[in-house]
Amino acid sequence: MPSSTTRETPPQQRSDAPDAPLSHGLKQRHLSMIALGGVIGSGLFVGSGAGIAAAGPSIVVAFALSGLLVMLVMRMLGEMSAAYPSSGSFSAHAERAIGPWAGFAAGWSFWVLLCTAVGMEGIGAAKIVQGWLPGTPQWMWVALFMVVFCGTNLAAVKSFGEFEFWFAALKVGAISLFLVLGALAVAGVLPGTDSPGASNLTDFLPHGSEGLVIGLLASVFAYGGLETVTIAAAESEDPVRGVANAVRTAMWRIALFYVGSMAVVVTLVPWDSEEIVTKGPYVAALDHLGIPGAGQLMNVVVLVALLSAMNANTYGSSRIAYSLVRRGMGPKALAKVSGGVPRVAVLVSSVFGFTCVLLSYWRPNDVFAWLLNMIGAVILVVWIFIAVSQLVLRRRMERESGERPAVRMWGFPWLTWVALAGMAAIFVLMARQPGTRVQLYSTGGMTLVLAAVGYVRQRARAVR
Repeated sequence: MPSSTTRETPPQQRSDAPDAPLSHGLKQRHLSMIALGGVIGSGLFVGSGAGIAAAGPSIVVAFALSGLLVMLVMRMLGEMSAAYPSSGSFSAHAERAIGPWAGFAAGWSFWVLLCTAVGMEGIGAAKIVQGWLPGTPQWMWVALFMVVFCGTNLAAVKSFGEFEFWFAALKVGAISLFLVLGALAVAGVLPGTDSPGASNLTDFLPHGSEGLVIGLLASVFAYGGLETVTIAAAESEDPVRGVANAVRTAMWRIALFYVGSMAVVVTLVPWDSEEIVTKGPYVAALDHLGIPGAGQLMNVVVLVALLSAMNANTYGSSRIAYSLVRRGMGPKALAKVSGGVPRVAVLVSSVFGFTCVLLSYWRPNDVFAWLLNMIGAVILVVWIFIAVSQLVLRRRMERESGERPAVRMWGFPWLTWVALAGMAAIFVLMARQPGTRVQLYSTGGMTLVLAAVGYVRQRARAVR
């Protein structure tokens, strides 16, 4: 049930009280770029290559379908975050709508996901640098990156915002330039190139529906990262206006970048080219065009994307942990704030991320593999919590205050139910694929354990 504070204060004017010690140093330009850059990461630049290899040209359909789902999720999350700004984002919304056990499960599972992702992105970035400087140890570069971004996040939140603003600007600029060059090449007006026409699109479903399913699953996970902007909104100068503007402007651009990029790649390069997987789709496409140095330049962009993701995920994990602890769902030491920053939470999240890196060297075939499987479907679990929370909170908001939300979910409640049906369908598809079935079961097991722990804590607090 909502607290008395929630009943008495109009949701659009209310800031989540437990998050009050955090600073408000993020500006609108920071939020706009965080919204755009948050989902432009390694999943698009590198991971999409495996999706193309499986789905062929139909990867465009896969990204379009999953993009529609992501737009609905982002709209739902934007509605709740504009009404109830909180660094806990969907975790705080799930607690408010469903109960403390739901906030506990959603929050801590996402914390594990983000911390592990920091380590994975560090490894990916180190591999790129090691390719330029052979003989240097990977762990050294990972450690350097971890120290840099831990330090960035230990400073004022404005430091994180500035880093992410310029990282995101570079990524957005690179994709925009790629789309322009690709469109010119497809049209046959780029000097030194001939238009491929539709020659690479004839085998649209090379591996049938099974290949499309694999491509769909790859595209869903490539979109992860949209939650960061709603976490960051709580530390902006105007949380309500900030998250509303960021959500409205980001969605169509994200669809253009993802779907447009995939269309350009599969039109220019044969889908079964080994370079799409080994080099990544963007580098493969630019190399195919024969633009001098373009492939290496894109490697720089991929490196920036990985470093940006490390920065954003370090920030997001620390804020999620901080919010959980402030709501009585973790060790109190993580809630200590200094200079407007939860520095203990930043340090703990960074240490967890680097521990994941060490596990990838020490125990790659058992402990590390188990950890990767455990976080494999967390993003879908989070999306389900978002959709269910939005169904509950929207009705509660209309019943108790009668106010119009600053951001409104389209076609409520029908499109929310459509989104939930889409998520359920993805779970079914994951259960059918041997490669993703173990991830589904491992994530399900972790979620059930966290939900059970959260429920026991909830009952124990209720009887005090």
